[in-house]
Amino acid sequence: MAVVVIMMATACRRTPAEAVQLHRFDKVLFETPVEQLQGKLMELRDEYSTELLNLYPDDDNFMQMLAGFVSDPTMQDIYHLVDSVLGDMKPQAEQLGAALGRAAKICPNLHYDKVYTYVSGLFDYNMRVGCNSHEIVISLDQYVLPYTEHYGYFGSPMFLVLQSRPEYMVADCMTAIAREHIAIPPEQDRVTGQTHNLSLLDYMVAEGKAIYFAQQVLPDAPDSILMRYTTSQTDWMKANEEHVWSYLLQNKLLYETDYMRFHNLIDDAPKTNAFRDSSPRTTDYIGWKIVSQYMANSGSTMQQLFDETDSQKILNQSNYRPKKN
Repeated sequence: MAVVVIMMATACRRTPAEAVQLHRFDKVLFETPVEQLQGKLMELRDEYSTELLNLYPDDDNFMQMLAGFVSDPTMQDIYHLVDSVLGDMKPQAEQLGAALGRAAKICPNLHYDKVYTYVSGLFDYNMRVGCNSHEIVISLDQYVLPYTEHYGYFGSPMFLVLQSRPEYMVADCMTAIAREHIAIPPEQDRVTGQTHNLSLLDYMVAEGKAIYFAQQVLPDAPDSILMRYTTSQTDWMKANEEHVWSYLLQNKLLYETDYMRFHNLIDDAPKTNAFRDSSPRTTDYIGWKIVSQYMANSGSTMQQLFDETDSQKILNQSNYRPKKN
């Protein structure tokens, strides 16, 4: 089933305390009679004209598919579940508005004009939130999975279901924005001209930048929300930071460029396979700590952090040392 849209639009400029104004297109989509839906979407076409959404109201094939989508009993159940769990989304609107206001202050080119939400009907954990340079799109149905008997419909494993809760939504938006603006290290050496793959350190630092940014714009968010961890996973990571760092050094993994040798350290999973009863994505946490110490030592701006592609420089200037327990 193709992705279908639900929208939430915002004002262009806002103060840190100003909530995002929500325009719940889900109600338009699922509560408009099917025979009137094409006209309604034509009416709203300019408002929702964005590369992030798939709206083709003048395409009869698209409208036929859309009519089947909104009439599907399972999708009707999921829509009603989204509405019952998230309601008017006032808490998310206030938190998101405050975060976007802080983002614009610490990084002046980050002005997000619109935030859209949609019900996808497909579980794609890596596409919970998407964005471009000035707009965000959120898949609402991926934030209510623990509350529905239909999560199996999405083919979603239980460890991801448990992470698909509303409280992660705003932090996910902030890390998505960061990833859109983080410069990726060049794949070709400027001196030798040789091409190379990204190293584990490159991945660690890039993800550390995203989490650090989210922390700055969501100063009251606990580590578990920023990391998408449970409380027990957060506690394990804090207790084992030194152990994980030692493992990376002893196995010479920091500069490893063979993705198959380290993917289990950065992939979403119930745990990191290298450690018993561990948290997932252990190197993301360490990357966050490296970046935090780098920013404390370097005095760099957020934009300078996003633009810096030398992961080794960031590690060196961070003087990172894991916390001992």
